[in-house]
Formats: sequence, C-alpha cells, structure tokens
Amino acid sequence: MDYTDLYLIHWPVSSKAGIYEYPIKKEDFLPMDFKAVWAAMEECQRLGLTKSIGVSNFSPKKITDVLSTAKIPPAVNQVEVNPCWQQKKLIEFCREKGIVVVAYSPLGAVGTFYGTNRVMESEVLKEIAETRGKSVAQVSLRWAYEQGIGVVVKSFNKDRMRQNLEIFDWELKDEESKKISEIPQGRACLGIDYTSIHGPYKTIEDIWDE
Repeated sequence: MDYTDLYLIHWPVSSKAGIYEYPIKKEDFLPMDFKAVWAAMEECQRLGLTKSIGVSNFSPKKITDVLSTAKIPPAVNQVEVNPCWQQKKLIEFCREKGIVVVAYSPLGAVGTFYGTNRVMESEVLKEIAETRGKSVAQVSLRWAYEQGIGVVVKSFNKDRMRQNLEIFDWELKDEESKKISEIPQGRACLGIDYTSIHGPYKTIEDIWDE
C-alpha cells in the first residue's frame, strides 16, 4: 500500500527495541515516551503515509498526556464499547476534545481469548430484540450508533453482514435506551497482558487510570 487511512497506537505501552513478540515478556516493558512516539506518528501523517492518526485503549489521562505536546490531535480513540461496557465518561471526554470514539468488540467478542457472552446473552437486549423483531446484535449495534460513535464489526457471514447494515431505518425508544443504560457494567478486555511487576503498569487499574 502507498498509504493507510488510519494508523493507531494499539496500546499505551512500549517494550525493548529489537524484540517483537506477543505476549511481551514482563521484563521487556518500558514506559512509553508519549511525546516522542506521538511526534513520530505526526511525521507519518506529514509524509502522507497515513491520512489520519489516533490511539487505542487510551484513558482520558493518557490522551491528555498526548494532547499536551501534540501538534496534530488524535483523530480516533478505539476502545471496547458495548451495552455491557458503555464508556460514557470516556465518550464524553473524547467528544469534548474532538476525538471520535470507535468501538471494538461491540458484541462482546465472543470466541476470542478475552471475549464475553454477556452482550449476546443479555436478557435486557433479548427482550428488546424480541419486541422489535430484531436480533440482539442489531439492537447492540443500533445502541452504539445512537451514541454517536464509530463501530468496528467483524463477520465473514453474508447474512450477518447484511443484518449489520439493517440498523439505520429504525431507532430505539426512550424506555429501551433507559433499560440498556441500567445494564450492569464490566470490562471484557482487561489488558492484563500489558501489566508487569517491573512496571510501568503493575495493575490493570494503572493501565486505565481507574
């Protein structure tokens, strides 16, 4: 490719140079130099290698660290968002900063190493889906769309891909949105692989600044 449309920092972590493996060894983690890394991202955009640059799995505090020296602000923050992890404070923070939130795992990422079935098995979502003649996936995607965020949906099934597109000619009722807002919350992608007893993030609370 001559360029990419969007280039993201995947996680706010660094590791020793010259070693590229996953999971990263606990002793190989290093503190990220946000100023230097973001300057390199900006250079990629200036050179025309990417149209836009952004971040992923960044908390408001870490975005603030980037913005403190950025000449080009992040266009996107890609994070886990779904009815069971709604990220309301983060979405509002990014909206105020002009950063688009893009949701990964909008259906819970069932079948992945960190996935959860809490979205697809939610009784609240099932009830709404049955009442509206929709699938749970369609209700979840419509909810995300109504939050004013982008959504990354992955499917190789043509019928499901078609269903994913059939969320734009209807909307959730106020009482349905209220029920969804009351679903118990919990993160599925904890980021534990990016913690280390050696630092810089010893716990998942350190990663998310919670």
